[in-house]
Amino acid sequence: MVKSIGIIANVRKELTPRVVEEIIEWADQNQIIFFICEELVPLVGHKEKSVPKEKLWEVSEVLISLGGDGTMLASARAVGAHQIPILGINLGGVGFLTEINSDYLKSTLNRLKRGDYFLEKRMVLQPEVEGVKKFDQYALNDVVIDKGEVARLFLLHLYAQNEFICSYSADGLILSTATGSTAYNLAAGGPIINPRMNAIIVSPICPHTLASRSIVFPENESLKVIVELPSREAILTIDGQVAFGLKSGSSVLVRKARHTVNLIKFKDRSFYEILRRKLHWGARPKIGE
Repeated sequence: MVKSIGIIANVRKELTPRVVEEIIEWADQNQIIFFICEELVPLVGHKEKSVPKEKLWEVSEVLISLGGDGTMLASARAVGAHQIPILGINLGGVGFLTEINSDYLKSTLNRLKRGDYFLEKRMVLQPEVEGVKKFDQYALNDVVIDKGEVARLFLLHLYAQNEFICSYSADGLILSTATGSTAYNLAAGGPIINPRMNAIIVSPICPHTLASRSIVFPENESLKVIVELPSREAILTIDGQVAFGLKSGSSVLVRKARHTVNLIKFKDRSFYEILRRKLHWGARPKIGE
């Protein structure tokens, strides 16, 4: 039985105060200790129960993430390598990671209490800028190298285990996990991969040749991208939320992290059902409309 929970939420969502209060009420009724991230105090009070989001893993057995996929990514980053389970509750939007709708909040929380769930271990990427910086940041979705706001192509040279693979003339490059395959990778024309698989997908952004396509690498491959650009800086972005500047000649190393992110899942929901429902994937076109 779960004895303590931590709550992270998107404070800009209209539903956030009501849903957080419902979780707190449920926790009190079930003698479960709760903690909230500091950002929620102005919305719901309970200052005595507030903790910096990066510390919630120290006091919670389970982390509840309220919002969309962006909040889920922030929650995964807050947990870091500590691997406490994360339950995502969707407060609007598509939500592949936060697949549970807030309409099913009470029943979901009761299933959590009963232990009626399983943990799905998701692979995480660890990026590093060679010779410059080793980040204490991990990507559940993707690592992206792009040109920022400058409307100009640049070159990206891809290596695997120090073997040259190819060069891309493109707007950028996405290095994605299977979890992130339905995010920016999909928008850039990359493949959909079942998130239970461990793989690294490399997809160019608007490549300047028809021969450039996505490549899927095995999980233990160590990838290196060398950036070549005539002027200004490129941008390295981790999960669309943490950004760093790159100079021409920078080498970005991307490999599988040693830890996983553990997501709470329920047996009556499948990845393919979510694809069909949220992206209308595989649906037949309606004739005459």
